[in-house]
Amino acid sequence: MSIQHNDAFAAILEHERTSWSLGQVMGRLGWDQETMMPRGAAVQRSEEMAALETVLHARRTDPRLGEWLEAVEAPDAAGAAILRHVRRSYQRNTRVPADLAAEIARVTSVAQGTWAEARARDDVAHFLPTLARVIDLRRQEAAALAQGGSLYDALLSDYEPGITGDEIAAMFARMRVRLVALREKVLGAAHQPAPLRGEYGREGQLRLSRSVAEVFGYDLSKGRLDLAVHPFSSGSGADVRITTRVAETDPFNCLYSTIHETGHACYEQGIDAAYHFTPLAEGVSMGVHESQSRIYENQLGRSRAFTGWLHGQMVHEFGDLGMEAEGFYGAVNRVQPGYIRTEADEVHYNLHIMMRFDLERALIAGDLQAGDLEVAWNDRFAADFGVAVDRPSHGMLQDVHWSVGLMGYFPTYSLGNVYAGCLMKALRDAVPDLDAQLARGDLAAATGWLRAAVQRHGGLYEPRETIARACGFEPSEGPLLDYLEAKFSDLYGV
Repeated sequence: MSIQHNDAFAAILEHERTSWSLGQVMGRLGWDQETMMPRGAAVQRSEEMAALETVLHARRTDPRLGEWLEAVEAPDAAGAAILRHVRRSYQRNTRVPADLAAEIARVTSVAQGTWAEARARDDVAHFLPTLARVIDLRRQEAAALAQGGSLYDALLSDYEPGITGDEIAAMFARMRVRLVALREKVLGAAHQPAPLRGEYGREGQLRLSRSVAEVFGYDLSKGRLDLAVHPFSSGSGADVRITTRVAETDPFNCLYSTIHETGHACYEQGIDAAYHFTPLAEGVSMGVHESQSRIYENQLGRSRAFTGWLHGQMVHEFGDLGMEAEGFYGAVNRVQPGYIRTEADEVHYNLHIMMRFDLERALIAGDLQAGDLEVAWNDRFAADFGVAVDRPSHGMLQDVHWSVGLMGYFPTYSLGNVYAGCLMKALRDAVPDLDAQLARGDLAAATGWLRAAVQRHGGLYEPRETIARACGFEPSEGPLLDYLEAKFSDLYGV
């Protein structure tokens, strides 16, 4: 008996509903591992993750999916988008052997703990065997996916469909020229903003972080804020969780990590509820996802108008800061060639990403071995930032990404910055009195526009189309670079 078109679509929706739900459960296990899981549970958790991955891989490669996809017709535009995602997933997963998928889940689960131990001890040797294994597994997966094409592009497409490593490399080359020139002007300026000094209690930082997250639209009735070594956002739909970290001498670390993750979380919370339990119920790509976190954190959160309001909130929570609002704005936006990517200023941030992009491309291509990564990292960092790496936790051990197999992920951070630059240009046209609203701590119009223009669509459109539709023009690096040059030339008087 032949399958009817509408029967096939209904079967796909039901199948995806269960798979999506299981994926959320797996994500929750990952969140728990980073926040609350007892240290001794790491090996058991790796088996649990592998077991879930085995079940999910079987569902994603179920032969019935192939039959349904052969028979189905999309009922509407949303249905066509759902089928696009299902086909892409089915084609991808049928190329990856089930035992390889399970082994990647098992090894990366353990690797996360190994990385955290090595980072805490500044012990690269402790991490290298695990890293080499993760890289080998991801290269095997890439070879299965690429079918003779670029290994790196095969991995990149998991995070940002529709772009290649060569295209990113060309964009980064264009960006580097203007970023380096801006950095040299700023660091050579006569005026250098003073840093914020003092100690700011853990509980006060967390109270203010929760308050600021809600100001940016985060619904804490469907989320929560916890602490983690490396801040992240997890989940979709009605359960979207964020994490931050606290350093008592650096409240900006906590506050801006929270705002950044709130951007991710608001994207997930803002997706049209009609798409829940389907492939459209998550952000369409990591680049678009990062556009939300970066515009929340930087263009909005680090603006002169918003930091003026935030200064008042800081004074209310902690007392006299030793600086007025304009000095506070300068402290928030100080340009310094620091070691840590997540703490980098807007001028340096993309240079951190460019370095990681080049290194991970070399790792996946086989041109760089895990054992040589520390030297390669330190040499490149000294060349790009003019500072020698003082310890591994400030170098190749600082990021969690490679330990969990996220090769191809790093460039999406800079893509997100590029997209955010475009979105901010469109947002200012849409909300002419934006600065006046930000100065009152009123983010409703800004985040409301982002929700309507970007977030509600989820996976409905392809990544670049999502941004182009929101902005009314094709995305490019120009608006971001124009924004950075205008902002920092003004702040530093150059």
